[in-house]
Amino acid sequence: MRPPPAAPAVRPAEAPPPARPPAPPAERSWPAGWLRELGRLVVPVACPGCGALDVLWCAGCAALLDGPASRVEGAAPRPDRLDGVPPLPVWALAAYTGPVRELVVAWKDRGRVDLDRLVAPRVGAAARDAAPAVREACRGRRLLVVGAPSTGASRRSRGRDHVRALTRAVAAGLRDAGVPADVVPALVRRGRGRDQVGLGARARARNLTGSVAVRRGVVESPDGTPAAVLLVDDVLTTGSTLAAAERALEGVGADVVGALVVAATPPPGTVTRPVTDLPPPPVYLALGRG
Repeated sequence: MRPPPAAPAVRPAEAPPPARPPAPPAERSWPAGWLRELGRLVVPVACPGCGALDVLWCAGCAALLDGPASRVEGAAPRPDRLDGVPPLPVWALAAYTGPVRELVVAWKDRGRVDLDRLVAPRVGAAARDAAPAVREACRGRRLLVVGAPSTGASRRSRGRDHVRALTRAVAAGLRDAGVPADVVPALVRRGRGRDQVGLGARARARNLTGSVAVRRGVVESPDGTPAAVLLVDDVLTTGSTLAAAERALEGVGADVVGALVVAATPPPGTVTRPVTDLPPPPVYLALGRG
């Protein structure tokens, strides 16, 4: 009897080919990478504070706005009302010099709207720093966060009201710290007053005389209690803008409890410490012909 035929040999299953490693980002989206590099050639990206290339802002310049917020009203001549009332408390994140000045100017006057993402969160943190003193001054009243008004010409040239981003961040920071706060666009500039840039202390005060007004019906409380107000501005220079805003608000019965700014100009004669941990400025090479 012949043995049964042997079962056909079963070939072992072949292992699947090894998976191709994922392509690097540049290979997966080469058009986007190519366009990005082309954009850098046409419109170079650089930190506005120090000029470091290929970054929206560098870590060193960003750290200059990390606070904590400090009181600066003693450095400005105009918040002192000379009527026996203490000057308005003003908190600032940094001195308006060096890289901080370049960063703020780029943000407010040179179209760097993307810097909202740098400035606004740090202003919100400054509001949390000031929250204990603000809460005490409010005495249980809800706080109105009011931005300093700009001229219509300034808003048109900038394409927006840049202080609005600050007021929203300040109100959010105060609420995080347990202080009820609402943004109220209470102030307007009227007349033909020019922008404050480039004016000295006396000229700033004259330029603002009678030009800041309060919108009707926005700060009055139903029970007649004076509303508590915190002013917000970009830079404290002489204090004329804040003083004019304070007078206008007090004229309708509001109680201005303080102000918060991104940066404050040091008083004349102040020696500021140089910043030494920033990257060196970029070197641009000019290629000659032939």
